[in-house]
Amino acid sequence: MNQLPTGETIEKAVLLAGRAPSLHNSQPWHWTFDGRVLRLFAVPERRLPAADTSGRQMLISCGIALNHLHAAMAAAGWRILVARFPDPNRRDHLANITFQPAQFVTDGDRARADAILRRHTDRLPFAAPPDWSDFESVLRTTFDPADAALDVLRDDSRPALARASEMSASLRRYDSEYHAELQWWTGHTVADTGVPREALISPEERQRVTVGRQFPTTTGAPRRTEITDDHSVILVLSTDSDTPDDLVRCGEVLSTVLLECILAGFATCPLTHLTEVPRSRAVVRELTGQTRLPQVLIRVGTAPESTQNGPATPRRPLAEILDMPKTTEQVT
Repeated sequence: MNQLPTGETIEKAVLLAGRAPSLHNSQPWHWTFDGRVLRLFAVPERRLPAADTSGRQMLISCGIALNHLHAAMAAAGWRILVARFPDPNRRDHLANITFQPAQFVTDGDRARADAILRRHTDRLPFAAPPDWSDFESVLRTTFDPADAALDVLRDDSRPALARASEMSASLRRYDSEYHAELQWWTGHTVADTGVPREALISPEERQRVTVGRQFPTTTGAPRRTEITDDHSVILVLSTDSDTPDDLVRCGEVLSTVLLECILAGFATCPLTHLTEVPRSRAVVRELTGQTRLPQVLIRVGTAPESTQNGPATPRRPLAEILDMPKTTEQVT
């Protein structure tokens, strides 16, 4: 094997990394490859200032993309070495990535990369995930707890969580910038970004999912009527602080959790609205019983097999997210 991946390998991996979830599908990342080093940058112009006032979610999203790239390159036979925040004068330069040939590609490597294409954010109600305790034990071995702490909220915390979710919406009721931003990014796609209408839920469906962002609703016959109430397990990922390094690492752990859930046959829905408002974030922190800072919640459950694979949300084309000199390209 060559000691450097080909341009075609990099292109395929970056495309898979681009399937990462992000706030309202804003996709705030950009990559460059010079034939030896792949560089990851955050794109501040793609931050959503009303919902993501500090840029925390932009960095978490880039961390998800970084871990997706890791999975894609592992399946292609490459280990990655990551140098984080290599330029102190450019804080949007998140990582330099170099490569070493892997000694072996496992079936697990291939399955995790395949899971990237199967993952989607499912906002409908879930049935409870079976054999959760066994799965949780395995899940905790798949990431470094120093990168993010994982808490599973008790089922009796759901009413308090629902009230916090409602409070986050109430506190923004008259925030015209937030609602204008939400309307712009949801219910349609603009230049391969945004949340398409088919990914939204109806008012009746929203009543069965008490912990969720209040997106604009859609119309149509109610779906999953056999699930009268959401019985998902709710996870919280927290970090010691809100430093950029903590946030990127949290995104990497979030990627791992989402992909492992997909491999186990579960549906997922990341939630960040509860951590955007200080008061609701404080409620989540209290529910975890920890002093760490909650960054993202994840609903995990099961969905009818016929609806597990929802429509693929549009993504920006490769030419918009990767700069690669012609001399490094080896695609015919």
